[in-house]
Amino acid sequence: MGELRDFRSGKSTTPPSGGDIGPRRLAAIVAGDIAGYSRLMQLDEEGTHKRVKRLERDLIEPTITEHHGKLVKTTGDGFIAMFDSPVEAVRCSIVIQQNMVGRNAAMPREFWIEYRLGVNLGDVIIEPDDIYGDGVNVASRLEGIAAPGEVFISGGIYEQIKHKLVCGYESLGDKKVKNITDPVRVYRVLPDAAAFQRTRKRRETILITLLGLAIAIIAGGALWYMLTQQRGKPADVAQAPPSQAASPSPAASQTPAQAPSPVPSAAPTQQASPQVAPSASPAPAASAAEPEMVSLQGGSFSMGSNDDPSERPIHRVTVKAFAMSKYPVTVREWNACAAAKACGFTAAGKDDSPVTNVSWSDAKQYVTWLAERTKKAYRLPSEAEWEFAARGGTQTRYWWGDQMQSGNAACKDCGGDAGAEQPLKVGSFKANPFGLYDMGGGVDQWVEDCWHRNYQGAPTDGAVWSGGDCASHVIRSGSWKNDARYVRPANRDSYDTNVRYPTHGFRVALSP
Repeated sequence: MGELRDFRSGKSTTPPSGGDIGPRRLAAIVAGDIAGYSRLMQLDEEGTHKRVKRLERDLIEPTITEHHGKLVKTTGDGFIAMFDSPVEAVRCSIVIQQNMVGRNAAMPREFWIEYRLGVNLGDVIIEPDDIYGDGVNVASRLEGIAAPGEVFISGGIYEQIKHKLVCGYESLGDKKVKNITDPVRVYRVLPDAAAFQRTRKRRETILITLLGLAIAIIAGGALWYMLTQQRGKPADVAQAPPSQAASPSPAASQTPAQAPSPVPSAAPTQQASPQVAPSASPAPAASAAEPEMVSLQGGSFSMGSNDDPSERPIHRVTVKAFAMSKYPVTVREWNACAAAKACGFTAAGKDDSPVTNVSWSDAKQYVTWLAERTKKAYRLPSEAEWEFAARGGTQTRYWWGDQMQSGNAACKDCGGDAGAEQPLKVGSFKANPFGLYDMGGGVDQWVEDCWHRNYQGAPTDGAVWSGGDCASHVIRSGSWKNDARYVRPANRDSYDTNVRYPTHGFRVALSP
């Protein structure tokens, strides 16, 4: 299996002899390997080989490229990739692992393909078709001790990313790995806040239990001492009242507090509110569990633009009447679904902020639950419906005109705070002409359609465009962290169907 097998057998990696040694540089290295590859090949050699090659072509290489990395080589049952950014290296690893969950779901358990991934930051020697050095070796060792489906990172990577990704990290301490002189500090990546909170709660429960046990032992000892002391007293001496030490301490009966968010990027922060136009609407009432909807009569419009190849060709679309939620789905609305155990995690943040860190599959869970609970035809909007609603009856670059103007949207170039950890509450800016808020900026918004690279062959009736690359789905609006070009109603992008991302949310549509 080439150099990666040499890593596991204990042989150090050295550049080939002869000629000049390539340049050195600091890089984030991702080493990947398929757990149980030999067993899979025994079960179905030809089928496994085809599936692995398809994964490399359709998932591994495109995901690495999307996250600004370079696939250095594949190794039969694994790969080595190099990144300039530790953040992108870990983000890429999370996307691969979460994508594999969806791909394996339809397969019998014994046929699952599961990667183990290790990420390290180190100095490497670069050759035209390979890389060498301890930076690579440590990444491979981390991959070797990771469990199937997990991402292990080194302490060097952790220090670079710990406040920059919405995920948790579980310290596994210093590990002595083969052929590496010094122990390596190892962390397990917990891809979402819910995973981190579960780990924190388990730890807090253990600590509370140990504290309660310690208090009980102390109290029992004090009671025993009192009883033994009283045995030597005269019979006519009144017994002292029981010591308060025999009563459980209030601390022992306290319920552990809600675990905090895993990293600062997941914690709600107080943000400076921009100047809100007089016509801005107040946020939804606190009691509203069902999204407030705006009825749209439908109509025809020119969909797309010439600003980006993915938005061409411009084509005429006629949309039927439907309703769109006045705001993106909020934390309060999402957590009603989570409380009913119909949505996969409990969202952090203020109740009137848009829910974030939502995958397309998460959004589908919510609309399915909402439709069942209300007996109404709730769903995600089609891409055409979303653009029709976002334009608000206009055909300009933005719904308010052709030039960016502050006070109309939350984005990096719109006068907002791109460094904020969460978006502003819904309804913080003016509504568009259809009375819809945050149809551009604020939070990225999932729609129903599978991803297509452009509009060649797109439907003209506003229907959902199925087919295409359904491992990815269309996302619209841009977020508070994006620049102004993402706020345009015509802007379109895509992301992996089953992967959560810190700026991704959604809004709902309703059929008449």
